Amino acid sequence: MTLSLSENLGVVGMGYVGLTTACGLADAGHRVIGCDIDAARIDALSRGEAPFHETGLGDLLSQNVAAGRLRFTADLADAVESADVLMVAVPTPTLPGGGADLGIVNGVVERIAGLVPPGSQRLIVIRSTVPPGTADAMAKRFDPAGERLRFASNPEFLKEGTAVADFMRPDRVVIGVADEPTGQRLARVYAPFVRNEQPILTLSRRGAEMTKYAANVLLAGRISLINELANICQRMGVDVNEVRRGVGYDRRIGFAFLYPGMGFGGSCLPKDVAALRTLAREAGYEPVLLDAIAQVNRRQRLAPVELLAGRLGGDLASRTVAVWGLAFKPGTDDIRQSPALEAIDALLSAGAAVRAHDPAAMPNARALYGPRVAFFDDAYDALAGADALLICTEWPPFRRADFQRILSAMARPLIVDGRNLYEPDTMRGLGIEYHSVGRPPVLPPTPG
Repeated sequence: MTLSLSENLGVVGMGYVGLTTACGLADAGHRVIGCDIDAARIDALSRGEAPFHETGLGDLLSQNVAAGRLRFTADLADAVESADVLMVAVPTPTLPGGGADLGIVNGVVERIAGLVPPGSQRLIVIRSTVPPGTADAMAKRFDPAGERLRFASNPEFLKEGTAVADFMRPDRVVIGVADEPTGQRLARVYAPFVRNEQPILTLSRRGAEMTKYAANVLLAGRISLINELANICQRMGVDVNEVRRGVGYDRRIGFAFLYPGMGFGGSCLPKDVAALRTLAREAGYEPVLLDAIAQVNRRQRLAPVELLAGRLGGDLASRTVAVWGLAFKPGTDDIRQSPALEAIDALLSAGAAVRAHDPAAMPNARALYGPRVAFFDDAYDALAGADALLICTEWPPFRRADFQRILSAMARPLIVDGRNLYEPDTMRGLGIEYHSVGRPPVLPPTPG
């Protein structure tokens, strides 16, 4: 039977992954219904209003809602009735022991299975990050004969802040299936996105599930390794940027994710490193390197606060620290696992007053901290009377800072730059005490 190139698709879970997936598929001409249990979110989406900040997503959403290719519902039965292919993109949060909590994704799939009527068939595609063997187990549990349900794994590789571009122009599409027709069907779904010869990789379901963990662990490893090298360089009087350039032009190494800073955060890398550590131990293997990746990342997040305490006399109780950047990366309002939050928590625990600014993430941070942190819509207002400025996120406006305004606002010209935004020689010429990651500090002149 020949299938139309356009499919009736459902996406369950309207978070970063699910909403980007729904909008991207609709923009390619598919008929898409997005489903979420949050009725207020569904109402906003139906009006074409994105519930979070993600570059380019608002326009993509409003255009496809207006064109009639994309609609939303809070009723899972509506989604199951309307769609032949259901993509599940719900959270798999971290359990206390580090493993992935599959309660939500299993619950959604169980409900879908109960809603598919006899004589009908649905393809369930797992977009959520799940341990290897999850789709196989679901197939065995919910329809071992494969009469009503087919299962596939289709991990996402979207970076928050560039999720739309990543979806529309992927490096590759990974599909995990147990039969050739399912693979061919999903290849047709994704065909509009790989016209520039990017591959669609058809793997086993377990292989696709493991690929997601492997990709994120490799990226996290690069970040922790360059941070480890940066810390060594700094203690040996070496500029890590020289070293980074020296090794990055080696084609075996490259520059991607080779930038020192305050460590990795967000909803994926910390969670997936923790999950794979747990899976490895459950399989009888001691993941020494994965443990080290997590250990280096934890240490990197707190290093700027320890440095501040040392430069401000060891006691932060009477100090005011301005923080620029709350999101875990630029281009998003997501503060999950943000290094900035761990730094703020440490500053507050030490008794410091914190004055914060972020171009997008302040509503989320304000909901978390309330009056314990002072928030400012203008970055320079946050500097008033500050003993130090801590930069945690590399937003473009911070790169173009007005240093005269910084100098006039602060009580002391001290910047701790967790993202290496500025050149030390520039800071030296301005008389700013400047500490970055993996580079020699710019210290004030010694009296006398």
